[in-house]
Amino acid sequence: MRKITHVVKVGNVKIGGTNPIVVQSMTDTDTSDIPKTVNQIEELYTAGSEIVRLTINNIEAAKSVALIKKQLLDRDIKVPLIGDFHFIGHKILQAVPECAEYLDKYRINPGNLGKGDRKDDNFRTFIELAKDFNKPVRIGVNAGSLDQELLNFKMEENNKLKIPKSAENVESEALISSALISYQKAMNYGLDKNKIIISCKVSRLYQMIHCYREISNKCSAPLHLGLTEAGLGMKSIVATTAALSVLLEQGIGDTIRCSLTPEVGGERSREVELCQEILQSLEIKSYKPQVTACPGCGRTTSTFFRELASEIKDHLDKKNKKWIKEFPGSEELKVAVMGCVVNGPGESKAANIGVSLPGSGESPVAPVFVDGEKVGILKGDNISSEFINMVENYVVNKWGNK
Repeated sequence: MRKITHVVKVGNVKIGGTNPIVVQSMTDTDTSDIPKTVNQIEELYTAGSEIVRLTINNIEAAKSVALIKKQLLDRDIKVPLIGDFHFIGHKILQAVPECAEYLDKYRINPGNLGKGDRKDDNFRTFIELAKDFNKPVRIGVNAGSLDQELLNFKMEENNKLKIPKSAENVESEALISSALISYQKAMNYGLDKNKIIISCKVSRLYQMIHCYREISNKCSAPLHLGLTEAGLGMKSIVATTAALSVLLEQGIGDTIRCSLTPEVGGERSREVELCQEILQSLEIKSYKPQVTACPGCGRTTSTFFRELASEIKDHLDKKNKKWIKEFPGSEELKVAVMGCVVNGPGESKAANIGVSLPGSGESPVAPVFVDGEKVGILKGDNISSEFINMVENYVVNKWGNK
């Protein structure tokens, strides 16, 4: 069961409470390059990102926010924008008030605000600016930029113990403390609890899960989930999926980001797609029709079932946005394309519509099942087009009259 947290409104999006889990992403452009930034925000938004974060690391980036917002609105894109601030965020917001006004949320890392009294003063200034502009804040603690004074204090305490804890355990305690101390300070400085989101990101899976569990138990702020540096390729997908899935299954998490490192020339929007796949696989939220296909074995000597599965998936992906508008609910469609009689009929019956293609030594016919019932047999050279037509008709008949 999902833990109920406070609700934080970010632009036109509500995070926390019983609201759906929100998918967000971040640009990797130079924010002051307005055309590139606007185009990438559109790419992420079109892919399904409900919130987009921008780097605001200097005055030029801050001055670009108003123009970016205007150009997005000219394209009828109303996605909330988050400003990602480090080190001098309080100075930037003071220097460029229109940036503070046009952003929908600010992200601050308490470990990057200086030392001693200066750190507390800078944090207070930042929080008071958020309060003055009536903006929510994400307090984002990261292992790679943890408050070193707090970490050193925790390490010294640990060294005095008869049985010291591991360095990772001490670091986790410091991460959790940093998040909760900053959360309490923000409220002490006058920021309403309904304006605060917390994240506690690390790159180690088990440590991340532990930190979020502890924070979830100790406060009711909405939580932003993610591994801070997921990495490259398959490793990044597996690690992110594993970490987020464990927490989401336990009811922890209100907004998520998959911090994938794109391949050179790769699409930034892949991180959005992965977020959606995780949520859909956990049956938390549906985004698009799903295709079930077997991996193939010695019984499936033909590659036709793989080609058909790929063709069906491509067809559904192309139709998805149109279908969502015309046939609400069609994003829950489940299609099965199976390669032989072993699991083919069973999986096809479990789907909304499925086809069981003939395997090695089987009769050259392909039974089709709709909502668990056998409705016909396909054979010959036109199985692909005929099955796609059946899928199209199924969508129209099931969701066309709503």
